[in-house]
Amino acid sequence: MNINVLASKLNEMYSNAPEGDQVAQIHLFGVKYADLILRNNYKATEIVRLSGINRSYAAEVSKGIKLSKYVVPKDKKYKE
Repeated sequence: MNINVLASKLNEMYSNAPEGDQVAQIHLFGVKYADLILRNNYKATEIVRLSGINRSYAAEVSKGIKLSKYVVPKDKKYKE
């Protein structure tokens, strides 16, 4: 999966999040795709920029990536 597809998925998760859960969905994106992001040396800032969401959310993607060492998504629809 390339960085443009990741950015599109981030935009989709953010845009489709229930009211009040947008930031949680950004964290979840970081958790879900951390291995792919790290393996390809993608930068959170670039993913967020390409996604079209507010650039300040790059910090939230980074938090999700860091959390991925400690958490696993529970909802089956987020498992690959």
